[in-house]
Amino acid sequence: MKIGYSTITWGGVVGHPSGVTAVKDLFYRANGDTLEAISDISSVGYQGTEVFDGDLAEYADRPDVLIDAFKKAKLELVAVYTGANFIYDDILEDELHKISQSAKLASEFGATRLVVGGGAKRARGEQPDDMAKLGRALDQVVEIAASFGLDCTYHPHLGTIVEGPDALERLMGLSTIKFCPDTAHLTAGGGNPVELIEKYADRLAHVHLKDYKYATGDFLPLGQGDIDIPGVIAAVRSAGYDSWLMVELDSYDGDPTDAAVISKRYLDDVLAH
Repeated sequence: MKIGYSTITWGGVVGHPSGVTAVKDLFYRANGDTLEAISDISSVGYQGTEVFDGDLAEYADRPDVLIDAFKKAKLELVAVYTGANFIYDDILEDELHKISQSAKLASEFGATRLVVGGGAKRARGEQPDDMAKLGRALDQVVEIAASFGLDCTYHPHLGTIVEGPDALERLMGLSTIKFCPDTAHLTAGGGNPVELIEKYADRLAHVHLKDYKYATGDFLPLGQGDIDIPGVIAAVRSAGYDSWLMVELDSYDGDPTDAAVISKRYLDDVLAH
C-alpha cells in the first residue's frame, strides 16, 4: 500500500466566500499555504496527497506553479475532495456544475480520484425523499467523474445527512457510488470502521485514516486515540484493497508537520506487521 497525507491540516477547511451568493463557486479550501503543505508532506516521507477542489481552483490560471511543486516534491496528487448540498432541487444544477468543474480540475492536475462528501441536513430534519435524492445525485456525480477519467467515492461526514451506519446503509442501497471510509468520522457518527469496511468491502475504493478520542470528541494523529487502526488495516487488506491510504487530520494544535510525522511513524509500524 502507498501512504498519502491530506493538505487540510495546514490551515483547516473553509468554504470559498463567493459561495455565499453563487452555489456554483462554493469550493472547499484548506486555509493554509498549499505549496508549503506539499513540501512538508513530502519531507516527512509520504508518497501522495489529497487536496480540496478550491485549492486547485486557486491555481487554475497558473497550473504550472502547482504542477511544478508536485514534481519538485516527488509527491503524487492522488485525489481531490469536493462536496455539495445534493438534496435541494432548485440548486442541484449549479451544484453539479461545481462538481464538474472540480472533476475537470482534478483531471487537469493529474489526480485519479474524486472524493465526495455531502447531502445537507435540513433545519426541519430529513424529509422522506432526501436520501433517494442524494443517491440519484451521487450517481450523476459518478458519471461526471468517469467522464474525466476519475474513480469516485462517497465519504460519510459529520454534519451531513450520512453520519452513522444506518444512514450509510440506506444510501449504499440507493446509489452505485463506491465507498471512502473515514475512520474518525465513522466512529464519531456511532459506527465501527472495521465492521463497516468489512461490510462494504466490495465497494472500498479509497481510505481516510485518522484517530478519534471518545472522551473528548477530538480528531487526533494515528495512535493517539481509541480507534483500532491495526484492525482497520487488517480489514482493508482482507477486502483486497492494495492502494492508497490517505492520512487526514482536520486540524492540529501545533505544527501540522509534527502531526504528519506522528501518524507516519505509527502507520509504518502497523504496516510492517
